[in-house]
Amino acid sequence: MLQMLHSAAFYAGGRFLPAPQAGGQFDPAAGKQKTISYGILKAHNTSDNMEELKIRFDAMASHDITYVGIIQTARASGLKEFPLPYVLTNCHNSLCAVGGTINEDDHVFGLTAAKKYGGEFVPAHQAVIHSYMRERYAGGGKMILGSDSHTRYGAFGTMAIGEGGPELVKQLLNKTYDISYPKVIAVYLTGAPRPGVGPQDVALALVGATFPKGYVKNAVLEFFGPGVANLSMDYRCGIDVMTTETACLSSVWATDETTHAFMKVLGREKDYAPLAPAEGAFYDDVICIQLDKVEPMIALPFHPSNAYTIAEFKANMTDILAQTEERAKAQFKLDKVPSLLNKVRDGRFHVDQAVIAGCSGGTYQNLLRAAEILKGSSIGQENFWLSVYPGSMPVMQELTRQGVLTDFMAAGASVRSCFCGPCFGAGDVPSNGSISIRHSTRNFPNREGSKPGNGQLSYVALMDARSIAATARNGGVLTSALELEDIPADRPGEAYSYDDSAYKSRVYYGVGNPQPETELVFGPNITDWPAQIAMPDNLLLTVCSAIYDPVTTTDELIPSGDTSSYRSNPLGLAEFTLSRKDPAYVGRAKAVKALEARRQAGVPVAELEGYDASRTGLGSVVMALRPGDGSAREQAASCQRVLGGVANLAQEYATKRYRSNVVNWGMLPFIVDELATLDIQSGDRLYIPGIKTLLEGDGDEIAATLLQKGGSREIKLRLPGMTREERDIVLSGCLINYYAKDL
Repeated sequence: MLQMLHSAAFYAGGRFLPAPQAGGQFDPAAGKQKTISYGILKAHNTSDNMEELKIRFDAMASHDITYVGIIQTARASGLKEFPLPYVLTNCHNSLCAVGGTINEDDHVFGLTAAKKYGGEFVPAHQAVIHSYMRERYAGGGKMILGSDSHTRYGAFGTMAIGEGGPELVKQLLNKTYDISYPKVIAVYLTGAPRPGVGPQDVALALVGATFPKGYVKNAVLEFFGPGVANLSMDYRCGIDVMTTETACLSSVWATDETTHAFMKVLGREKDYAPLAPAEGAFYDDVICIQLDKVEPMIALPFHPSNAYTIAEFKANMTDILAQTEERAKAQFKLDKVPSLLNKVRDGRFHVDQAVIAGCSGGTYQNLLRAAEILKGSSIGQENFWLSVYPGSMPVMQELTRQGVLTDFMAAGASVRSCFCGPCFGAGDVPSNGSISIRHSTRNFPNREGSKPGNGQLSYVALMDARSIAATARNGGVLTSALELEDIPADRPGEAYSYDDSAYKSRVYYGVGNPQPETELVFGPNITDWPAQIAMPDNLLLTVCSAIYDPVTTTDELIPSGDTSSYRSNPLGLAEFTLSRKDPAYVGRAKAVKALEARRQAGVPVAELEGYDASRTGLGSVVMALRPGDGSAREQAASCQRVLGGVANLAQEYATKRYRSNVVNWGMLPFIVDELATLDIQSGDRLYIPGIKTLLEGDGDEIAATLLQKGGSREIKLRLPGMTREERDIVLSGCLINYYAKDL
């Protein structure tokens, strides 16, 4: 089904030649330039060094959880107008009942910002951010930056990257996205999927094979091979958007006549470009996927990589579910969790809820296949229920014309608007103890709406729309689509009529037409970022949270769902930091911040006795073994900073984007080798003399003293790969300070 070469290789003559065996006729340096990725990166690199890239993007996109903070940060840093197309969608905080007027206030702010600075504003319930960008902006050879981790438009030949807000701010200020040239890994597709096997099945197989060992972390995945021609654009997009869960930097696909034809349907034929690797292209590794061997998959809680074939799961349900329950107890530090084992009745696994939604599930072809499977049947009158969310109004209009939505309704499914809510806990939250199967992007803990710390725990498993529909047809009994006799097939050239009349009626198109006289409209929850001070000579940091989980997600660092309404209010949102992982963190951090305020005011602080108080700053630090998996949300870092955070301690950072957020908000992204062996706990302190001097120079290692109840010891802190600009940002106190000094 899926194999990794685990070796660099050249692509020549329709096959891969491992680099050590390729012979002298192949040159890695020349071969690297023959990849699709190299051509795109070179075209967008503003420096003369292809090893250290300085990228400018063709367009950007943000949704209503992130755009207010980005624009506020850019305003404080000197923004005059948007220098590139910037799309503001309203697909996350679309529901405006939670938090009073907060969400709609953000939308009004967004519209006035689009008018003032020259942007594109997509009102609520019109489209999911990534569906809109595929339809309106993706194209061959382009690069797009988005403040959402699932910014992936590779199927169109676009290299798209999801990042934290400060990286978008840099583009708004005519700065560049600076990265070292990434590894490029070939994903070679052969064969054709069997009827009943959908894009989520292929994606989960890929994520399950790559994420656990970090095989493709921060790399670009380049998809090509004869199997691509057997996939529709919807199918390609469904695989592509899930590459985020492998921890890769981006992804891009070879384009072909299917791509060209779809671009014609969208009315954007001019944005098509033929893309394919050239003979002798060099790849850092190779992944081969035999599409005809892929089976329907299920990713059990609490990560998309916890993937099994449905057949394997059903054959070993008791053992697998028992393991899942034990992981839940350990992860949430609970003696007892709602049982998954009691979902097994008469040898069959019963689920409680199903959702097909968003940028991965809500495509035309996914919903069409699901409706075909459900047509003429009923999901039943028991506790099981199904909701479907088309990804955009053009998709919803076509499904309406074809009668597909009527088929869903007749089967008992609930049809909803174009909204991202179920993916992050703002819609269709399962009940306590329930198991929900979803064709969406993530099944992290604390994401779907449950609050384990309050005794509320539900479970989410990821599946493809086809097997979800098969399960719904069977009244909630887990069923692979391959178990059906009448399995509808996917077709590469699936007929589709695109009608953007809804957009023309509602979207504000202001790109390239700023109206500087427009006044921004601020709601009472929209506040400026609190001021941050520059880096002092020395630091005395207090550990305010110590997390020993193998991976810590951004959903755990700052929860989604009910906190979304506060994303425009840094102080209000900071109250939720680590609230579902370490509820005492905020109080601890505030106590340290209060001491630092006293120090700055010249009031003696007992904790600094024996230190030079005029040169030694106090702050908090979060220790986590591998923080930052998941969402691009900058607030996972900025909330720590608002509460007086100065550093993170990690063995490694799960994603490049989280490390970037830490740096851009003025915190030190320390790496500590063998961190797990130091037994660091909340309340421990860390004295770091000479940190300002280190940052002013080019050193990347510093000696620090770890002060614990049992005594003290010297440890080494590393800052690998910090650029000169990153050092200056941290020295300034944050990105806002760094740019504001030139105003």
